[in-house]
Amino acid sequence: MMPSSRCLSAGRPGLKAGRRLPAAFTLVELLVVIAIIGILVSLLLPAVQAAREAARRCSCANNITQLGLSLHSHEFHLEHFPAGVTNPDGPIRSVEEGSHISWVVRILPYIEQTALFRNFQESAGAYGEANQPVRQSQVSVLLCPSSPEPSRFGIREDQVAHTTYAGCHHDAEAPIDTSNTGMLFLNSAIRFSDIEDGSSNTLLIGEHFLGEADLGWISGTRATLRNTSSITDPPQRQPGLEEDALDPLAVGGFGSYHPGIIMAGMADGSTRAVTNLVSPEVLHQLGHRSDGEIPLRQ
Repeated sequence: MMPSSRCLSAGRPGLKAGRRLPAAFTLVELLVVIAIIGILVSLLLPAVQAAREAARRCSCANNITQLGLSLHSHEFHLEHFPAGVTNPDGPIRSVEEGSHISWVVRILPYIEQTALFRNFQESAGAYGEANQPVRQSQVSVLLCPSSPEPSRFGIREDQVAHTTYAGCHHDAEAPIDTSNTGMLFLNSAIRFSDIEDGSSNTLLIGEHFLGEADLGWISGTRATLRNTSSITDPPQRQPGLEEDALDPLAVGGFGSYHPGIIMAGMADGSTRAVTNLVSPEVLHQLGHRSDGEIPLRQ
């Protein structure tokens, strides 16, 4: 005979006869748990994103440091910093005309890219057909991890490889030419003795936004050279569209996707964060290697 429910409940203290234990959560209890989990996740997400951005910023600083050391290695071996752009004459126009060999090409052996350097034919210029394989080769150290540009995810055969880092050619908005006051400009050969303001007070390289018409890291145009006329915030619309309408002689300032700052490499080899709110006077001083003015605080 099967035992009655009265007999089953009798063996359990505190359980009244005929009453069953609940089999699961009620709907209200389940909704409360889900709501609590949602609140906890929403509180956690900003912290996770901040941690990821901090990691990307550290990686970007490491890239800047490597590029700065490679520029110093060039100076050590050849007794001068590389030319910002090599071209028979100036000013430089951001179009595919001329030689336009960038400073990035000169430092390829110092960033472990000797194969690219050996395959580059200087006589063909930056845009020559013989140099297309080099022009389409993406180098990871030349890209900021925080930059959302499509070039980070690989390039097609009809594209060029880019860089989000640019050398400083001048302290104000002006065409790239032989009379610039920065560290890397047209046919330049700057030595440490030419940095009269002190290498720790002079900007060497920094971050910039890419444009759709960007000519790539092989080109010594505004693709790899910028000035300290401004530090801009990230573009609100599709990255770089506003640059396509610029005059070919226009260069532009620096900018990055790091919140409120750009990572910058100084001429002494150090890497630091420069705030977007830096005063124009300080920015002007950072871009001029020999203005003779007393350095101001950022």
